[in-house]
Amino acid sequence: MATNFVPKRHTILFLALVLATTTYLAKATDLKETQLSLYFQDISAFGNPNATVIPVAGIAGKAWTFTQFGTVYVTDDYITETSNPKSPEVGRAQGMYVTAGLDGLNSHVMISIVFTNKEYNGSTIQIQGISKQFDSVREVAVVAGTGIFRFARGYATFETYFLDIPTQYSVIRCNVTVQHY
Repeated sequence: MATNFVPKRHTILFLALVLATTTYLAKATDLKETQLSLYFQDISAFGNPNATVIPVAGIAGKAWTFTQFGTVYVTDDYITETSNPKSPEVGRAQGMYVTAGLDGLNSHVMISIVFTNKEYNGSTIQIQGISKQFDSVREVAVVAGTGIFRFARGYATFETYFLDIPTQYSVIRCNVTVQHY
């Protein structure tokens, strides 16, 4: 008769580990993907009381512009459902841009999309990365989220949908693809 070499407590521990792993893997299948198309209403006119993007720091003695290395901007753009500024507000895009390329072509973007609409109210999506300012489509990473978008990861693209240089008003379309639990 063969002798059982596996003590009972090791067998029970092994079965508990298998059960925990199975439960974890079953939970991992709850991963959702959400695709959003949002419109940032961007007013960059320094001195305009309605400005939503302003420079706050830069190199002394140099103009604080979007192409000047080291210039830091803060933003609080309102986000709408469509490109029309009178369409329903979805939330706010709050954060910073830093002109990070010596040649002025790249900016480092750190933005929180803070949702205020009924569907996602209180949730956020965190965006970060280098944005090639003058490319027609700029891609950055979605690095985190809160609320409905907890543990978010994915990517976002920015496209200049409308630009009025004299008034420094633009509409930026932000397409977000995000996976979350």
